[in-house]
Amino acid sequence: MIYQSPTIKVELLEDNIAKLCFDAPGSVNKFDRETLASLDAALDSLNQQSDVKALVLTSAKSTFIVGADITEFLGLFQQDDTTLLKWVEEASAVFDKLEDLPFPTVSAVNGFALGGGCETILATDFRVADTSASIGLPETKLGLIPGFGGTVRLPRVIGADNALEWITTGKPQKPQAALAVGAIDAVVAPEALEAAAIQMLKDALAEKLDWQARRQRKLSPLTLPKLEAMMSFATAKGMVFKVAGKHYPAPMMAVDVIEKAAALPRAEALKIENKAFIKLAKTEAATALIGIFLNDQVVKGKAKKAAKQAKPVNSAAVLGAGIMGGGIAYQSASKGTPIVMKDIAQPALDLGLGEAAKLLETQVKRGRSTPAKMAKVLNNITPALDYAPVKDADVVVEAVVEHPKVKASVLAEVEQQVAEDAIITSNTSTISINLLAKSLQKPERFCGMHFFNPVHKMPLVEVIRGENTSEETIASVVAYASKMGKTPIVVNDCPGFFVNRVLFPYFAGFSGLLADGADFAKVDKIMEKQFGWPMGPAYLLDVVGLDTGHHAQAVMAEGFPDRMGKSGKDAIDIMFENERFGQKNKIGFYQYSVDRRGKPKKDLDPTSYGLLQQEFGDLKDFDADEIIARCMIPMVIETVRCLEEGIIASPAEGDMGLVYGIGFPPFRGGVFRFIDTMGVANFVALADKYAHLGGLYQVTDTMRELAANNGSYYPA
Repeated sequence: MIYQSPTIKVELLEDNIAKLCFDAPGSVNKFDRETLASLDAALDSLNQQSDVKALVLTSAKSTFIVGADITEFLGLFQQDDTTLLKWVEEASAVFDKLEDLPFPTVSAVNGFALGGGCETILATDFRVADTSASIGLPETKLGLIPGFGGTVRLPRVIGADNALEWITTGKPQKPQAALAVGAIDAVVAPEALEAAAIQMLKDALAEKLDWQARRQRKLSPLTLPKLEAMMSFATAKGMVFKVAGKHYPAPMMAVDVIEKAAALPRAEALKIENKAFIKLAKTEAATALIGIFLNDQVVKGKAKKAAKQAKPVNSAAVLGAGIMGGGIAYQSASKGTPIVMKDIAQPALDLGLGEAAKLLETQVKRGRSTPAKMAKVLNNITPALDYAPVKDADVVVEAVVEHPKVKASVLAEVEQQVAEDAIITSNTSTISINLLAKSLQKPERFCGMHFFNPVHKMPLVEVIRGENTSEETIASVVAYASKMGKTPIVVNDCPGFFVNRVLFPYFAGFSGLLADGADFAKVDKIMEKQFGWPMGPAYLLDVVGLDTGHHAQAVMAEGFPDRMGKSGKDAIDIMFENERFGQKNKIGFYQYSVDRRGKPKKDLDPTSYGLLQQEFGDLKDFDADEIIARCMIPMVIETVRCLEEGIIASPAEGDMGLVYGIGFPPFRGGVFRFIDTMGVANFVALADKYAHLGGLYQVTDTMRELAANNGSYYPA
């Protein structure tokens, strides 16, 4: 044995070829500080071995290395620039040491080689992957750039254009795609991986492969003609800005780093990468995006835990076809759980099946599926006009019209048709789960399962616990939602549950601005371009449907009259009364037509302005800060109330619910990360400035206490 630690083992094989195997405790290998230190020590041991002629890197896990240990990042990034730069330089030097070993090296890549894992294999002379491999540098998705030499080595291995695409998008690559651009040198079956890697080393030792020339290319400046370089980087900057915009600085920084380092040898190029890395590490976007990643792990961890307590779901049923029912049926069937789609009318069934077929056809056209797979999914959906095929379902999702009496009737009816231990859920956005549970004889097997529209795109499912819902029911529905490829968040019952409860105060803030004379199109522009929402409030209401919004608003006003009750007519009322329902009937705040690609196109409509002016008077000008404050303060405070009242269990789940449910700007990390970034005391002071606007702008006593104690919602 040449070297051994809890994470790495180095031994000598035949023909004086050494094998360095990553084998950390737990299910995966990742680069934490301990593993980096072990790799450094292992390389020192190899440098002292005069009999070693070559080195193969392997993994004892089902994946190679999944990346750096992100749980260490936020604490690490709070250190001062000098300390952080020293850490990055020392870590980066470990990969230089691997690259500079006095003999040929090869990586045998199985499963994920992402982030630091990808940077590891780039530091070796050769790379062999098996068919399970997934290779890439996803750091820009965390608001960062590669920090262990990835921006320097990858362009010199696969060319600047390919490297720019890999790094700025952060997308992992399959083996054949990586082979096509030269990121790896061979793809083999898993059982042949180590033997193929060792044979490559033997070929290098026999001078059939020139490992020194390969290495020299990575140590030298990029061989890119000046004009070609100028065009490549200019094109990349244009594309990156179009996609990432100003709120996500990492992709553009990656382009700048690669461009500045192109004419430099490795040592100088790495200095540019190191400095850019620590600059990004200090940005609010990096803190937010890393926070989202960690929060996602929290939510997924809870789902895995729930799966251990869950009742198996091998078959499902959805009651109510149409767009929503068809979307739920498609999602279940496409992830392998057969589902019955039941309705009382054949046209509705046809619509639901048509919705599923349309989604599948789109996937086939885009090359993401095949006709055979499409047929298999459609065969997993059984249309029915009666309850006979529903009786064996493990989970039933009621998705009929959003009306308490209709839903209660359907739920009572289906309870008589299914097994005693079948779970019954309601896909409702506003109706109390405790109220609906009164129609059931066994309310313990009932909960809410709120999908967001369109089902196939929106990742969130709110699992709503009623006062009588059993833990097994919650666990089983969470596990089913996860099996469907969704992110489930468990919330307690209240009007609007969590997402809609905090969304409608945002709409109320928007409506208040319009009542005071604000231009809805300007509000939309500021909330999209400056705050970062995918849609401004007027556009979002048009997409949701102003009839739906009007109904939900009434539910919220009844549930929280002190904050959400209204004393007069607002903009939503005006649009609703004039049958301007939004995209569904092509007129709302905006008017809609179809563009050449068949997608909805919105335009300003003088009629909507006229209706608002008639009620609220002439337009007045508001600056961006006031527009953002008046829209966001009510949402932020209501979200905090949900945490304080136990509607959500943690800031992590609250933030993920808003990011996944309504598109809260990821670079802001969610409401609780947004408050912490601003500072609780600063937020309280801002809210107090608008306290005269009513109950929605009144911060809670707990927030004031947190502000006074210089506290935060996430650990410092």
